[in-house]
Amino acid sequence: MGTPAAGSRALAEAARAGPYFTVHPVSGQPWSGGAGWRPFAALLTDPAVLPERVAHTRSVLARNAGCAAGDVEPRVAASVTFLGLAAQLVSPLLGAAVLAGVVPRLTVAGLFWRPVPGGPWPLAARPVDGAPVGELAGRINGLTEPLAGAFRIAFQLSGHVLRGNVASAVAGASATLAAAVPARAGLTSELAAGVLAREPLRGTGEFGPGPRFRRRSCCLLYRVPGAGMCGDCILTGRTPGQPVRRREP
Repeated sequence: MGTPAAGSRALAEAARAGPYFTVHPVSGQPWSGGAGWRPFAALLTDPAVLPERVAHTRSVLARNAGCAAGDVEPRVAASVTFLGLAAQLVSPLLGAAVLAGVVPRLTVAGLFWRPVPGGPWPLAARPVDGAPVGELAGRINGLTEPLAGAFRIAFQLSGHVLRGNVASAVAGASATLAAAVPARAGLTSELAAGVLAREPLRGTGEFGPGPRFRRRSCCLLYRVPGAGMCGDCILTGRTPGQPVRRREP
């Protein structure tokens, strides 16, 4: 379990579930050779990178909604950007735990990303060793918490919204993985529920009935003209015209 081969094999297994579960293998200096990989840590340390990525999301949301970019609030675009990234960080770890019985020891410092026009950003990592499945929640928090901190500072997003986005990412990864590998659906749900039962995600949402998840926050997507609401949103099913309840940290 504690060899680079074990962690890399687990990531290869997870990639079977789809693009959000994929972390490409790289070696040497992945930013060279024309591959276009960039250090993931730059999202936390370079003050120009996150605003550029959020601006890109803002333009995509506006184009899909048929409105001007100025009609999409920057913090809404930031929340949607973070939600997508959280899904990409959470999914490979959950997939590896379910399909290989190993949690790859991925770190922010060891990850790389590549910009694309749309869809999930390609992620890559050098060979990593594997940790026991019991470390799944800690490994997820170790990747998502620093990124959430960067978004919170740069875009004044509340911790409640950001933690809810991570919980939504865990639940979404669980549903996707269970559908892709039905034989492991029970284990998938068990591990996802275990992650959400621990701090800092405890109380961010709940499963039921069955695998359906309902979060106790909102990713703010509803504020984009015509975008509607996500299926797990706390606002789903509220009475039309009822004021939106906000909960800050």
